[in-house]
Amino acid sequence: QIQLVESGGGLVQAGGSLRLSCKTSGTTFSINDMAWYRQAPGKQREMIADISTRGNANYSDSVKGRFTISRDNAKTTVVLHMNSLQPEDTAVYYCNFKYTSKYTYWGRGTQVTVSS
Repeated sequence: QIQLVESGGGLVQAGGSLRLSCKTSGTTFSINDMAWYRQAPGKQREMIADISTRGNANYSDSVKGRFTISRDNAKTTVVLHMNSLQPEDTAVYYCNFKYTSKYTYWGRGTQVTVSS
């Protein structure tokens, strides 16, 4: 059974930083590209960063230069370092495979709230 447990969210002031972590289990983690997604109130979920099995990362324009994704295959964990947070970064953050479908299981996510 696949489990995705996101943690590390919270309330932070604009300009602050957070470190999100996602512990996975029940998946073939090491052979899958992984990603972080976020869903802001009233908006669709969007991918903001992904990382290949070899550690190559890509970022959406909205977070490029501020967020860093990393992975630890031995710990089956994906981490997102977020710096220079802005109110528009407020959202629920999820991790998952880079390639998903309507049948993909999603964890509960972790709430990030950035105050101005």
